[in-house]
Amino acid sequence: MNRYEEFLRIEENLKALVEACEARRIIIDFNKLDLFDPSIADKLLESPDEVIADFEKAIENIELPEHEKINVRIRNLPSHRNIRIRNLRAKHINKLVEIEGVVKAASEVKPQIYEAIFQCPECGNQIAVEQKGVTLKTPVACDCGRRGIFKLIDTKKYDIRWLTLEEPYEITTGERPGKINVLLKEDLTTPEMQRKTDPGNQLKIVGILREMQRKVQGKVSTRPDIYFEAIYLEPKEEEFEDIQITEEDRKKIEELAKDPNIYDILIDSLAPSIYGWREIKEAILLQLFGGVRHKFEDGTYVRGNIHILITGDPSTAKSVLLSNVVKALPRGRYVSGKGVTGSGLTTTVIKNELLGGWVLEAGALVLANKSILAIDEFDKMSKDDQIAMHEAMSLETISIAKASIVATLPAQTSVLAAANPKLGRFDPFRSIVDQVAIPETLLSRFDLKFALRDVPAKEQDEAMVEHVTRSRMYPESVKPRIDLQMLRKYISYARKVCEDIKMSEEASEMLKRFYVEMRSAYSSEGGSVPITLRQFEALIRLAEASAKVRLDNYVRKEDAERAIRLMKYSLQQLGYDVESGRFDIDKLESGITASQRSKMRIVLDLIDELETKLGEKNIPIEDVKAAAEERGIVEIDEILEKLQSEGIIFQPKPGYIRKV
Repeated sequence: MNRYEEFLRIEENLKALVEACEARRIIIDFNKLDLFDPSIADKLLESPDEVIADFEKAIENIELPEHEKINVRIRNLPSHRNIRIRNLRAKHINKLVEIEGVVKAASEVKPQIYEAIFQCPECGNQIAVEQKGVTLKTPVACDCGRRGIFKLIDTKKYDIRWLTLEEPYEITTGERPGKINVLLKEDLTTPEMQRKTDPGNQLKIVGILREMQRKVQGKVSTRPDIYFEAIYLEPKEEEFEDIQITEEDRKKIEELAKDPNIYDILIDSLAPSIYGWREIKEAILLQLFGGVRHKFEDGTYVRGNIHILITGDPSTAKSVLLSNVVKALPRGRYVSGKGVTGSGLTTTVIKNELLGGWVLEAGALVLANKSILAIDEFDKMSKDDQIAMHEAMSLETISIAKASIVATLPAQTSVLAAANPKLGRFDPFRSIVDQVAIPETLLSRFDLKFALRDVPAKEQDEAMVEHVTRSRMYPESVKPRIDLQMLRKYISYARKVCEDIKMSEEASEMLKRFYVEMRSAYSSEGGSVPITLRQFEALIRLAEASAKVRLDNYVRKEDAERAIRLMKYSLQQLGYDVESGRFDIDKLESGITASQRSKMRIVLDLIDELETKLGEKNIPIEDVKAAAEERGIVEIDEILEKLQSEGIIFQPKPGYIRKV
């Protein structure tokens, strides 16, 4: 009995072997192997193919129930064998190492021939040929001396899947992430493993770095491609569980949470170089902590992620704010609307011959799953690309059905978007719909919307200039009150310990009272609608996030007050109808206020009257204007434009309008 068989016959390993007959694999813990025989462990790192083959031979010597081939899988390599993808070199080829990354693209599971059986037509001898490349390798000659064409009579196959693994965003911020193609074989391609290796998942993979010969103009190149053959893999949920929190960290976090000024401390730690905008920073802080994802009996979910849109004047530090925020969460991503497409945000199917034809490639919303995606220059994206985000922002999934690939990927991602007004500066008297190139349906999916306005004000300007000057002269004066690492740990800890937040009776009553009183104060047929159920759900998410900041599993009165205050601030900026002096959610989400809707109805009635009077469907625009002015409607051009954009009227010919 050799040492390999001795190790496998240890009671714990023998039990695992019996269970492996069904699973078709046995997982060997490297640390236990190292304790048993350090020489075998060392040899495994340097010559993994040889050691794994020896283990497979040892398995054959052990009496086991009938089974297919049992694969040997290795886990828990020493830390010095954990190599960043970008640091893989020629010295690592054919060595056992461990890598980590996010699945950027994945092929379908397909069969691969690993052994082909040929028959000699001369003597009938069968010749087995091992297959390693992408093309079928045939025998050169038979033992009888015959050369030429041999008949293929049988093949042995296993399933394979190709992945493209990309380094996690948090370790490559500001750098181009390293990528490598990964080959999965046999038991690593089961339906369960397929779900774990879909695009967007983060994996820790133990495997062997291989080289693949490539040809240039029909000749073998001296620069082969490399790929990674997986021996063992496990999902690596890098969202928050991976952030190491020591006992000392935990005590410090819990001590901070008890501080009555904790909200100010955390707000001051968020992009401290940017002066002001405290309400907006406070809202973003709550976005980082997030609400609670609620699941109902029928299997449906209500999202817990908070989406925020910021629009405003140039030079108001929107881009700096966004780029700072993504650093606070693992897997946080920053993209610019100028250089991103809908497929780059969601997911797409691409053709990649190396990965085996059509493959699924994840976009930024999937790669930032359970984190935050900051989209700058949101208005620069095409309308079709913006609409592609609908499903992700409401259902937290992304579905695709292209080129025989049908998949639904997770996208539990908070969206923080920044956009610029069409005319350069934000006009508080016009709706956001008129000023920012974003579809109304997408606009309504943002929980909070803010406008950053650069309004001259002596005191504020002096304070801002003083802040900028001081930050240049004394950089330490604008350092965060808690550093970035502690902020990440604080958010991580809060999201872990506050997973099941309940609403206190007092907070529940306060939110309900605010909602009902806001609506009842404006109740009238065709009047303003100040707030809808969408905003009420946003209030709940904000209140839950506020409770998380204090590490509290109950939403208290102060959390409800904070949520209401931020909602009012958002409505005051973008949902206030100056003409009627009321909050109007329709101005915020559709660009048409209640007063405008009333005037639109009057104009439509006038068109009906003119149709009857003139006996014509095509009505002169001048007649409509004259009739409107008699009713005291001055902004008739704007109303006609809105009616036309809504598809209610059209111009059959110049100077005339007609109802659809």
